[in-house]
Amino acid sequence: MIKKDIEYMRLALNEAIKGEGRVNPNPLVGAVVVKNDKIISTGYHEKYGEAHAERNALNKIGELAEGATLYVTLEPCSHTGKTPPCVDKIIESKIKRCVVATLDSNPLVSGKGIKKLKDAGIEVQVGILEKEALEINSVFFKYVEEKLPFIFLKCGITLDGKIATKDFSSKWITNSLAREKVQMYRNKFMGIMLGKNSVLHDNPTLDCRMEGGRNPVRIIIDSKLDIPYEYKVISNNEDEKTIIVTSKQMVETQKYSILKEKYKIKFITLPENEFQLKDIFKQVGKLGIDSILVEGGSSVISQLFRDNLIDAGEIFIAPKILGDSTSIPFVDGFSRSLISEAIELKNVKYNIYGDNIGLEFKK
Repeated sequence: MIKKDIEYMRLALNEAIKGEGRVNPNPLVGAVVVKNDKIISTGYHEKYGEAHAERNALNKIGELAEGATLYVTLEPCSHTGKTPPCVDKIIESKIKRCVVATLDSNPLVSGKGIKKLKDAGIEVQVGILEKEALEINSVFFKYVEEKLPFIFLKCGITLDGKIATKDFSSKWITNSLAREKVQMYRNKFMGIMLGKNSVLHDNPTLDCRMEGGRNPVRIIIDSKLDIPYEYKVISNNEDEKTIIVTSKQMVETQKYSILKEKYKIKFITLPENEFQLKDIFKQVGKLGIDSILVEGGSSVISQLFRDNLIDAGEIFIAPKILGDSTSIPFVDGFSRSLISEAIELKNVKYNIYGDNIGLEFKK
């Protein structure tokens, strides 16, 4: 039975991943219904605010679900949110056995869904492929437990650790395969963050250019509102997804009013001019943004490492060398006397993108 449970739960995990980029801040959830050792239905949570995985799978088969086993990657919800409780649908469908990969740490759900299923006489087993289930929802679990966004770092560097020349030329350090992976990250994570200098030098759109992708919320750090109106993060704000982090001193300025009223820019205001990223992340979390892809620049990346704020990331390394001390490093400002004092990345794995290497890591 355990071998089959693992097989079907792995299929449910594959279903869950299909919702990537569409369900935030909800979790990724997949479901598989099995009867007489045959898969009779599958489903996943497809879009935030719409039906959950269990309902999508069970709605396809109606009365055929009676006596079947349901495999689901996360504890079924037992409360009414934007959709009715999934446990009610499972009970109504007369499911005989429910196999759950992991409990939901959301206080509204945690343990309550399992209890309700057991009270209804349904056999419940928890913990099949739990590690994998926790991994695919690392964003959700951090956000629901800490009310802070999951921070993922992406940067492309030369072999000598540079992100741009002394004249800020940076297109392109990495190859097209590496840049395609970046588009996947922009779809996956709910927000994207960049410092003012990177915006001024590159004038990026910060959109997602993969087919069917979702544009992330653009979070720009600009304490004095120096970015001109014609820059793309401001002028191309038709989707009203640009947020500027600025000083409270700027609230009374004409530029603040124009940005807010004409360009529909949203703001996070903080009392200082030199911001601490941890304070920004707290405010971003309050806006319901569960994850941030940080793309630079050097000062932002350096503060992330200094304050140990990175949950995971991927550093793309190209076989190029600039070789001068005035080019822009991806990290700067540290002083380490001993190698033993160096910041060491954990849980490292390597991805190959043609002649580029991706160094992927996580806490």
